[in-house]
Amino acid sequence: MEANKKWLSMPKDVRNGLLGNVWCGNCSDVTTITAFIVEEHNFGIVLKGKCKNCGNNVARVIEEE
Repeated sequence: MEANKKWLSMPKDVRNGLLGNVWCGNCSDVTTITAFIVEEHNFGIVLKGKCKNCGNNVARVIEEE
């Protein structure tokens, strides 16, 4: 689970900021991601989960520096 290690290596305040800054296409607004999983991505890692407001599938790519 290399992706999860990368995610957990970030400071908690940074992770919380990313969790609360995810775009939901259904709500057309920024939301909080819930029930998410962390996966490897070509550019870093990706969080895949649900919109806190409507339950629609959402994702957030976090690029490695």
